[in-house]
Amino acid sequence: MSIERKRIEHILNHARDKHILVVGDIMIDQYLSGIVQRISPEAPVPIVEIDQETMRLGGAANVALNVLSLGARATLVGIIGRDRMGETCRALFDAHGINPQGLVESANRPTTVKTRVIGDNQHLIRVDKEVAAPAEDIETDAINQAVDRLLDGVDAVILEDYNKGVMTPRVIEHTITQCRQRRIPVMVDPKFNHFMAYREVDVFKPNIMETARALAMELKNEDTAVEQAGQHLLRELNAESVLITRGPRGLSLFERDAGVMHIPTRVRQVADVSGAGDTVIATLTVALTGGASKQEAAIMANYAAACVVEQIGIVPVTLERLLESLA
Repeated sequence: MSIERKRIEHILNHARDKHILVVGDIMIDQYLSGIVQRISPEAPVPIVEIDQETMRLGGAANVALNVLSLGARATLVGIIGRDRMGETCRALFDAHGINPQGLVESANRPTTVKTRVIGDNQHLIRVDKEVAAPAEDIETDAINQAVDRLLDGVDAVILEDYNKGVMTPRVIEHTITQCRQRRIPVMVDPKFNHFMAYREVDVFKPNIMETARALAMELKNEDTAVEQAGQHLLRELNAESVLITRGPRGLSLFERDAGVMHIPTRVRQVADVSGAGDTVIATLTVALTGGASKQEAAIMANYAAACVVEQIGIVPVTLERLLESLA
């Protein structure tokens, strides 16, 4: 259940400059870091003296970053607000080389921002600014029009759902239909709200908790129960394959004609699991565009996930770090 470094290099070389379209919920991850030297006189809480502010792309934008870091090209379709953080998002797109042509500006919802306050290297609090209600009709129309405009020349599409309103039933159905007509493979990273709406896709990648909740199962993280859930999803969604991420138990890949493959985790020490799912779906998709089999792509995604959870914060996998992990 391994893959040689030369094979990975061959796959990623063939994936270079492939074009992947990511559709989903864009976020900004803001980190405010500093030191704590006293307790507030106003309430029993620490006062953090901020000495560093960091802005990173999160959500579907972090998926696009992972695609780029592995050598492929990425275009992102999603919603930002007409606000300061929307401008920050555009600046980060420009800095990282993400095509901004799919950005839809909304006057009625802010750019989604997750602010984490770090004091003395301890995560003290997270503050979210967002509107998670489904996108309005005018916004949904703009998203679908952007998808139609950008699909030509695309090698694969990732649907990245964070339940923040972009992936409405109309967007899901429209994008999958357009991709099927053009024979463009579709990979899905779902969330609970529209879990069973992603039908007839190439790869459906839920995590173990999402799967248990969606199927109303007490799904203990052991192989027999996971196999039952995976086979059920294959049938119900009429998917080509299902990849269930299982945290410390690794991944389980289900294919219509190839049975199941359980892939144990490669993690040595967990520092931060944030963004691991983004890395899995991005690495899997890049590998498939480079000619990997589903099994090879899943193994590569497993290695990539191990790389990012061993680091603090939401960071994309890099080609160099992925190859180092194989050594």
